[in-house]
Amino acid sequence: MTSTIASATPMLSILRKAAPRLTRDFFTCHHICRTSLTDQSSKRLFGSIPAIRTGAELLSRHQITSTFGKPSSLLEPGRKSKARYFPETSDRSVAYWLLGSAASVFGIVVFGGLTRLTESGLSITEWRPVTGSLPPRDATDWDDEFTKYRSSPEFKLLNPRMTLDEFKSIYYMEWTHRLWGRLVGISFLLPAAYFIARGKVSAPMALKVVGIAGLIGFQGFLGWWMVKSGLKDNLFAPGSHPRVSQYRLTAHLGTAFLCYTAMLWNGLSILREHKLLADPQAATKLFERLKNPELRVFRRSIGALAVLVFCTAMSGGLVAGLDAGLIYNEFPFMGTGFAPPKSELFSDFYSHTPDKSDVWWRNALENPSLVQLDHRILATTTFTSVVGLWTYTKMSPTLRTMLPAACKKGMHGVVGFVGLQVALGISTLLYLVPLPLASAHQAGSLALLSSVIILGGRTWVPRRAARLVQQQLGKSRPVPAKAIT
Repeated sequence: MTSTIASATPMLSILRKAAPRLTRDFFTCHHICRTSLTDQSSKRLFGSIPAIRTGAELLSRHQITSTFGKPSSLLEPGRKSKARYFPETSDRSVAYWLLGSAASVFGIVVFGGLTRLTESGLSITEWRPVTGSLPPRDATDWDDEFTKYRSSPEFKLLNPRMTLDEFKSIYYMEWTHRLWGRLVGISFLLPAAYFIARGKVSAPMALKVVGIAGLIGFQGFLGWWMVKSGLKDNLFAPGSHPRVSQYRLTAHLGTAFLCYTAMLWNGLSILREHKLLADPQAATKLFERLKNPELRVFRRSIGALAVLVFCTAMSGGLVAGLDAGLIYNEFPFMGTGFAPPKSELFSDFYSHTPDKSDVWWRNALENPSLVQLDHRILATTTFTSVVGLWTYTKMSPTLRTMLPAACKKGMHGVVGFVGLQVALGISTLLYLVPLPLASAHQAGSLALLSSVIILGGRTWVPRRAARLVQQQLGKSRPVPAKAIT
């Protein structure tokens, strides 16, 4: 017996040295790791087994719900489960990219206004999305482009004495505008594909990004559709001023505003989600304040104000398309009164039907006098609404105490932008639409809409962010010991 034990001793020594080299996963009970055990209970039940204790610690971090259940979505911001492709929250880099894209769209909207004001938009008579990316390279190419422009109504009626050098100046304006549009599309599509492929955006945000990409493509089509309307001499009566259709111009402008608003709103929403999830307790208190019924009127007023600002900007597109800013260059009067005579506002000249049934809406959209009056009314209504809402926040005791400081600052910003926009609009009218003031007025409309959107982001309660905050709080609460079976 003694000899047998002595002979087995070297073998036991060898096994003892080899044991630590075995993988710890060999001793891990994967069935237990899929159950909803907390750290405390797992250490009490399996504290003597290091591998199982490691699995329990991993379990508490991921909060697996049941033995055969799906992994929970209570993940840290920006992180995703292996069982899910999309994370719960989009990465911050996506937000910065969206805000950068919004800034680029803001710039191209302003530059597009300059292109319209300098009457450069009809200088390129073809739509070549790929080959048109490069300007003419030599004298022959320039002669070809100039020949195409000389066949347009704008050259025949407005610029019959234009030289090649003068043509080059307006050509480069339109070419730069189109090239900028291509860059907006490329700088959005490529990063969008990368972020989605790498799983850096949440599932709802991925759908929104795809929608914005489609809107950008549609915007490019609308741009050419608008220019094409100015290349036809049958749009208006013979000898009239050649211009693009005010309907198509407004549609082109409105789509640009929608693209910008979508980029701005979603970029700010991602940053706000990260900020709220960083401190769930403070976020819950903020939501409770914003959900107060006393703030319901203020929250709804912000939404109505955003729609009013957008409609006012679109009426400005009709004014630009009809050159309606070049008449009645006075304020607040229009001629001898606050409005022109009714016979001028609702003229039968603009009717296209024998029974004159379209006289109302055609004058509202095609009569420069009524279009300018409508723009004045909408602008005045916007200014009055902003001042009235600001006064409401100052006079109401409930809003003075319940409204967060960030909302109050946002309201002050809206008041400042609307005052600046009114001053720019009146100055543009009085000075016969000079280029700097008209361009600043168009930029001011987008800046005013931005301030209202930012105010809305600080006032409205984001449902998805509120749900994530509640899940984050539930994740941080310890599970009672009695709940463990």
